[in-house]
Amino acid sequence: MRRDLRALRKDVADLVARHLVAAGSLLEEDPARALEHARYARGRASRLAIVREAAGLTAYHAGEWAEAIAELRAARRMGGGPGHIAVMADAERALGRPERALDLARSPEARELGESDAIELLIVASGARRDLGELDAAVVGLQVPELDPKNRRPWSARLFYAYADALLAAGRREESVRWFLHAADADDEEETDASERLAALGEPDDPEPADEAGAGEPGARAEVEHPAAADELAEPDEEAAAGESAEPADAGALGESAEPANATEAADVAEAADVAEPADMVEPADVAETADAAEAAEVTGPEDVAEPADVAEADAVRTGEMGR
Repeated sequence: MRRDLRALRKDVADLVARHLVAAGSLLEEDPARALEHARYARGRASRLAIVREAAGLTAYHAGEWAEAIAELRAARRMGGGPGHIAVMADAERALGRPERALDLARSPEARELGESDAIELLIVASGARRDLGELDAAVVGLQVPELDPKNRRPWSARLFYAYADALLAAGRREESVRWFLHAADADDEEETDASERLAALGEPDDPEPADEAGAGEPGARAEVEHPAAADELAEPDEEAAAGESAEPADAGALGESAEPANATEAADVAEAADVAEPADMVEPADVAETADAAEAAEVTGPEDVAEPADVAEADAVRTGEMGR
């Protein structure tokens, strides 16, 4: 990352680094404020893939779905590789376009994903099947070798939870309870509300509680790592300027291990098991065009975006300008 920023003048690189670090530190606490910092950094360095990636992930956390898709698409075009396909697919779902989410899940780039990213994409694709009313296919799409309570991985709790959620939506309550138990048992980091779901399922007056942004819901925060880690972006003499703006510890790290044998093929299996297709969904033209419009409106200069005040003031204090 630091190597990418060195393509800029040192003063600009330092400024962009500080704003990316601020965006990373505010990501969970104040996503809207984090997005201001990411947009400012984009305005200063819009031709760097790492900056567009950070802007896209920050927009995703802030619920700016079209902007997230446009920025992540630009980052993938600039930097190559599969990119954050699971995040893009989840944003498509949030915009009411599950068909596009499934297209991403079936794309050639999906087969290039590492194990952790492949599992996240399976979860998103299963949710997209549910959006289309294909409840049985949503269950089948998660039946991969990694769905094994005896083989715990960092993403196991989310996979077990998504599978339990899909089973419950398909009317298979007893099986869903068993998998919510597996999810709660595997959830050492408390990433899900599996325990609360189990308690609600045990109440006879509320047999099927409504989902509240569970693993199968769009915008449920797919596990991603914001690229603006302070220890990687800030130069040694700029760490003080970055202040306490460290990346949140709970921004889940994406695995770099090899792609599982069957995880990325599950979308095809789910497609083969499709139930009757629902009526065609009419896509609003204004929503469909939003992502392309956002991508086209690339910020080309710093004058287009005002610098967030907190970093600007921190710079002034550091250089002694506020006392003049």
